[in-house]
Amino acid sequence: MTTREFRLPDPGEGLVEADIVTWHVKVGDQVAINDIVVEVETSKSLVELPIPFEGTVAALLVSEGDTVDVGTPIIRISDGAAEPAPGTPGDDMVPTLPAESGPEQIVPPDGGSAQVEPAPATAEAPTEGRVANLVGYGPRTTESKRRPRKSPDPGTEAAHEQVAARSFATDVPVSRRADHREPLRPQQTEPVGEPLPGPGHAEPASSLGAGAVLAKPPVRKLAKDLGVDLGTLAGSGPGGVITRDDVERAAVPDESEADQGRFVAYAPLAGDVPETRIPIKGVRKATAKAMVESAFTAPHVTEWVSVDVSATMELVERLKARRDFRDLKITPMLIIAKAVCLALQRTPGLNAAWDEATQEIVIKHSINLGIAAATPRGLMVPNIKGAQTYDLRSLAIAFADLVATARDGKLQPAEMSGGTFTITNVGVFGVDGGTPILNPGEAGILCVGQIARRPWVVGSGDDERIVPRWVSTLGVSFDHRMVDGEQGSTFLADVAGILTDPGLALVF
Repeated sequence: MTTREFRLPDPGEGLVEADIVTWHVKVGDQVAINDIVVEVETSKSLVELPIPFEGTVAALLVSEGDTVDVGTPIIRISDGAAEPAPGTPGDDMVPTLPAESGPEQIVPPDGGSAQVEPAPATAEAPTEGRVANLVGYGPRTTESKRRPRKSPDPGTEAAHEQVAARSFATDVPVSRRADHREPLRPQQTEPVGEPLPGPGHAEPASSLGAGAVLAKPPVRKLAKDLGVDLGTLAGSGPGGVITRDDVERAAVPDESEADQGRFVAYAPLAGDVPETRIPIKGVRKATAKAMVESAFTAPHVTEWVSVDVSATMELVERLKARRDFRDLKITPMLIIAKAVCLALQRTPGLNAAWDEATQEIVIKHSINLGIAAATPRGLMVPNIKGAQTYDLRSLAIAFADLVATARDGKLQPAEMSGGTFTITNVGVFGVDGGTPILNPGEAGILCVGQIARRPWVVGSGDDERIVPRWVSTLGVSFDHRMVDGEQGSTFLADVAGILTDPGLALVF
């Protein structure tokens, strides 16, 4: 039997390690070239890894939750061919051989043996070509003889889902932080010798044992990340299986909180344990390192301004009523993002980077606008490439897609790198403002506080009066090596001016 080990490939962006999140296969499964076998988490994104060869899964060499270095073997694949001892029955059944060793021999369905000669080299079928694959060097040049897979009977889908869920029916403690991942090992809740349900027979949930939780591995991972106890949920799927929607509803019971992106990241404090330890890994580890480097490398300066954004709120309502914006989610953040792009073009010093090696300020001609998003995996800052080229509707689409992708945990490393300026919105949490820390390599970051009704002085002279207005606090932090007080103040005043009177955008 020939076995091969698949090593953790380099995920790019200079990353040297990754966390094993979810195995999509188990020992004994058949895999084909480019089948997705595992989902890993780097410091920047979740990545699905395909297998570069086919065969049978012989062993999973690392467990879910483990942190492994690039190049570490993570799975062992067997070609499934066994070499019989000489003189024993079945000597004529020769296992598959490499192309250089001659023709391969296979066993036909009738039990006999058949010789298969290699096909002659032609222009249409070169003998030395490689099959296109996503990872590694591809398969051997011999023909692959596998029994075709049969399509499942539609009548057994519900039963299969229950069986798959039952094999993972293990309650996961929620008195831990979402980042504290423990290996999620399959445990069988039924006697080993019990037959599986046959076609057309759906096993009732009650027969799976008292307290069994029916949920597939990806749903269990989501519940763990969001701090949801699966044992308290009633599944809405076939046979009582808990679905992703069930978990998300339990994590965010109030719709207004869901719109604001509030996720339950920590489990409630429990009196039966003295403390909870959270491993620093993945996104949290990368964020901690970047923030320390930024805080102690770039000299931060922060300025604030309170703004009457009533005109912006009226603009948002008018845009919602327009036919070309009705299918989009329009929020004040869209107008703020557009205002930032316009202001950066007047003060390009805040759209810059510091080159330590050459002691130069590098002005970026493209605004790659980062949007800080709170996700179940932690704070993520994907960016919209070339944001200054977008009209308002295109920016709304890009904004919504980026935030949705971030919260689904499907961001790619390229979407997280190359940012030039960042907006962080703490107002969704009811906070008035803050002093944000710069993303490493960027010259500025804008903090947006909550938009609330407050008393505001309007008019002048004898016409002065106090009326309730929509008011927000903006704060900009910048690297004082690249940006002086005049540039920082001009930028902040420009953003505030557009939010106070959106019509000013016409003169930029």
